[in-house]
Amino acid sequence: MSLSPLFNVSPVIQLHALIAIAALLLGDAQLWRTKGDRLHRALGRVWVALMATVAGSGLFIWTIRLWGPFSPIHLLSLLVLVMLWRGVRAARGGNIAAHRRIMQGTYIFGLIITGLLTFIPGRTMYAVAFGPRGATAQKLAIFAALVILAAAAGLYAARRARVPG
Repeated sequence: MSLSPLFNVSPVIQLHALIAIAALLLGDAQLWRTKGDRLHRALGRVWVALMATVAGSGLFIWTIRLWGPFSPIHLLSLLVLVMLWRGVRAARGGNIAAHRRIMQGTYIFGLIITGLLTFIPGRTMYAVAFGPRGATAQKLAIFAALVILAAAAGLYAARRARVPG
């Protein structure tokens, strides 16, 4: 693992990656803690701001170009922005079940699945994770084990989500 590939890309990609990691960690914390209290709401506001920044900055990354400067990732950025708006609206309207579904889905699709796609060979995070020599069987096994552990922890947290009351 080496962070040097991240230091050699545009500032937009650096910002995008760092804020995505912050959103991933904060989102994970939100999945694990009690729901609905003041801290949940405050952290949720920060998470929404982080996610909006990740999605917004993603609109200015044009490394994959399928339609002019755009790719399917740009559609996902727009979807994330819409889902954040819907999730906040659901919470403010008292529809907590919809809020939970929307925000968990945004976390899974907007961070987890797209995050895994950044580890495709040739992408910056692939170089960060696997180094200049690329993936070896041992590195891939460790990476797969970490992904499986993270997925299991996330599923467990989502299923045990506590709502006070």
